[in-house]
Formats: sequence, structure tokens, C-alpha cells
Amino acid sequence: MPRFTEKKTLPYTQEQLFTLVSDVAKYPEFLPWCTGARVYNRRQDQFDADVIIGFKMFSERFTSRVRYEEYGRVDVDYIKGPMKRLYNHWRFRPVGLHSCQIDFEVEFEFSNRMLNQMIGGLFGEACKKMVHAFETRAEEIYGVPKRANP
Repeated sequence: MPRFTEKKTLPYTQEQLFTLVSDVAKYPEFLPWCTGARVYNRRQDQFDADVIIGFKMFSERFTSRVRYEEYGRVDVDYIKGPMKRLYNHWRFRPVGLHSCQIDFEVEFEFSNRMLNQMIGGLFGEACKKMVHAFETRAEEIYGVPKRANP
């Protein structure tokens, strides 16, 4: 089963990065291949979301349950769609006053074995693009952080 993990420290606060990641409804504005998103069944610490992923002739809808601990973590569990399994989580840990370490992990398995093999080879690069899209979005929303002079 393909798995991707990334750990990074970014020059944004824990609250800023949590807010960015948990705003699933805005994903089509900046995430590659995300062509639609709908959030519903909101509760205190979770909601359900439909996300449509499209690439060329391929378009699929995924339904997930998003559970969160405000500012600390976001966990996404697969409910239905073309997958056999899909899970991802984000962890946010403050580093100093204006930085945050993110831990991102995603695992997936398509029900269709051939599709699993085709996409499995591209999985790591797609995940890197996705993480980069979140970084770029943070710059657009919160600005490019000023670097301290050495």
C-alpha cells in the first residue's frame, strides 16, 4: 500500500496552518487536481467532506470524515469512493513563536489493482506537489515571512 510522510518546519503559526488545512471547502482554489469540495454534517470536532479529484479523463468523488483537535491535528478517514483504503493525518507542533512543525502522512489503496499500480508510481510526487500547494497557499494568505538577517 503506497504511503507518504513528510515532516517540515514552516514559518507560520500552529493556528494559521491548522486553519489552512482544516478549510476543506477551499481546496479547489489551490490544490492540484481538486475540482470540487463540499463540507457537511459539521459537529464540534468533526465534519464530513466530499472532494472531487480530476485529472484528464479521470474524475472521482471521495467522501471522508474529518476529525480534528483544534490547532493540534487533523485526521481524515475514508468513507466511500473508488478506494479500498485512504487515510491521512496532519499534526501541528509549535516551534518558537512564529513557526510550526507539520507532520503529514497519507496511505491509500485503490479497489482496482491496475489503477493501484498505475497511480502508485506517481504517488510520492503527487503528495509532494500537494504539500507544496499548502505552503504556497500559506504565503498567499499570510504573506511571505520576513527572514532574520544573519
